[in-house]
Amino acid sequence: MQGCEAGPRVRHWLTLFSGMFECLGFAGVVFGYASLVFVLKEDGYFVELCTGDPGSNGTDCSSQDERFSLVFTIASFLNNFLSLINGYLFDRFGTMVTRLLGISLYTTGTLLVAFSSAAHPQILFPALSCIAVGGIFLLITNMQVGNLFAAHRSTIITLYNGAFDSSSAVFLIIKLLHEQGVSLRSSFLVLSLCSIVHVARTFLLMPTAHIPYPLPQDYTYGVDCGKANTYSVKQLERDATMTVSQEFSRADTASQGDQTETQDTGKEMSFRSCVFSWFFLCHLLWLSIMQLRHYLFIGTLNPKLGRLAGSDPDLPSEYTNAFAVAQLCGVLCAPWNGLILDRHKGKPRAAGETEQEADLRSSCLSLFLTSLQCLLFSAFASIPLLSLQYLTFVLQVLNRSFLYGGNAAFISIAFPSCHFGKLYGLVMSLSAIFSLLQYPCFTLVKGGLRGDPLYVDITLTLLTLLVFIHPAYVFLHCRKQAGSRRNNSHAEADSKL
Repeated sequence: MQGCEAGPRVRHWLTLFSGMFECLGFAGVVFGYASLVFVLKEDGYFVELCTGDPGSNGTDCSSQDERFSLVFTIASFLNNFLSLINGYLFDRFGTMVTRLLGISLYTTGTLLVAFSSAAHPQILFPALSCIAVGGIFLLITNMQVGNLFAAHRSTIITLYNGAFDSSSAVFLIIKLLHEQGVSLRSSFLVLSLCSIVHVARTFLLMPTAHIPYPLPQDYTYGVDCGKANTYSVKQLERDATMTVSQEFSRADTASQGDQTETQDTGKEMSFRSCVFSWFFLCHLLWLSIMQLRHYLFIGTLNPKLGRLAGSDPDLPSEYTNAFAVAQLCGVLCAPWNGLILDRHKGKPRAAGETEQEADLRSSCLSLFLTSLQCLLFSAFASIPLLSLQYLTFVLQVLNRSFLYGGNAAFISIAFPSCHFGKLYGLVMSLSAIFSLLQYPCFTLVKGGLRGDPLYVDITLTLLTLLVFIHPAYVFLHCRKQAGSRRNNSHAEADSKL
């Protein structure tokens, strides 16, 4: 135990950086699908769906594009929809069980891709789905690492989500290697072997249960420290949950003007109360609309670039590479959102203001900027000009890094920590159902609109205006809370006089 006590901070930093590597290199690779599609097409996957002479200008591969889009739609849907189960498993069984299950799924998916072929392209459906679901397991278990660094908690959560986004560039590396003669099978076998590192990290640098927040002074974890103080951690989580639940229940009740709701300071806020709060419902709308916009953009990028490039066969590949490189910048963009969320840390709070109220007040700017970014991204994506897509790529990666990091950070701020896994999973699951609209949108573009997505893009841009409801509601809630504190302060001053 002396080794554990001598260098706990070293272990914390090792956990932070190894988790960063894990999210950056593996967790969100499925969102680099646009790069992988090039490799799959060159290897002849679903080529039987093309009509006309292969390689000629008269070849129609719209059915092939639609099948590739369906693979991504299902994978991205399951990535989010199963997050509810993932979150429950994480809350109920802890880190180790959740990670081992996620690593098993991830390894299965990479092996399925490795041993797939043009003769059996249907294997891509379960393969990409397993990679997507396994990746979100890795992300969920890593976000708790922010609890080890209380003053920068939101920054680390957003940083990990940015790394998750940037990991989509892994498929670009596979595409470039494929162009140099490295087979798809070899690349995915290497990804499968990397699971050994994930398993080792699970036992050496991650807790068996959860990392509590706030962190007790003598908290330790890992293979040689796991039994240090598990009993006190559980007690701490219960105490912290009761405190945060009390604050949130009082704040949310005041914002809704519900005078009939009983506020019991000793009663833990239920999962049901969290789900039916206006905070959760507005946040769900905010995430669902923006996520649909991003999914449709990624899933249709390959045929869109082909249409805008016209007869030049090299331009789509060039722009796809540029898009994948832009994804690498997600890990650089995401921490800025965390700094916005944590900008009040260490500063004196207003009189009577709780820590949670200060966190909520700080989140207003983050929510608004994320909404504004999505509106600009959607507007530029709607303009059918190929050279403008470079700017669209920048806005897309910036908004995506803000979106998912801000999503996790807001849930950790607004709701009790004991429900984080379930609430994060539920909001991702419900938003996944909404994201299924991407496939009928793609079908509409390919069919009735004859490959021109302009009207769908304009409709989604107008729909994006609804996301501003969320930051407006949080802002009004915080202003109302500040007014209540001032009135209470004046009343107390008058009573003393």
